[in-house]
Amino acid sequence: MTDVFDAEKRSAVMARVKGRDTTPERTLRRLLTALGARYRLHRKDLPGSPDIVLPGRRLVVFAHGCFWHGHDCARGSRVPKANRDYWLAKVGRNRVRDAAAREALEAAGWRVETVWECEMKDEAALKARLAALLAAAPLKRSRVGGV
Repeated sequence: MTDVFDAEKRSAVMARVKGRDTTPERTLRRLLTALGARYRLHRKDLPGSPDIVLPGRRLVVFAHGCFWHGHDCARGSRVPKANRDYWLAKVGRNRVRDAAAREALEAAGWRVETVWECEMKDEAALKARLAALLAAAPLKRSRVGGV
């Protein structure tokens, strides 16, 4: 099956796929703000450049799209019919990259949480989950002697 767009149009379409400030990420930020959380966005000095970083609580949150990160829900397990091998490899690389970032963050003493796009449909449950995370996440002791 061939692509319905020519190469130039396909490139333009794919260039419009956002990597930050996505709808799931904005939803997550809105809920965290409503809970009174203070956070930073896309810290490049941390492995994986987490979407949301709560430095005082040593907590990072990734807002993952089910398709792009290979979640095991209906949307995440869907593979396009066109260029199937490419998409399987692409999602596989994303999953390996996500696992490596998670391991590096945990090794550095960060708590890592992933919120999937499909989990954001139930905002009440997500808000309760975030509230529990904020309550359980340890606060840093002091700035003396390191971060």
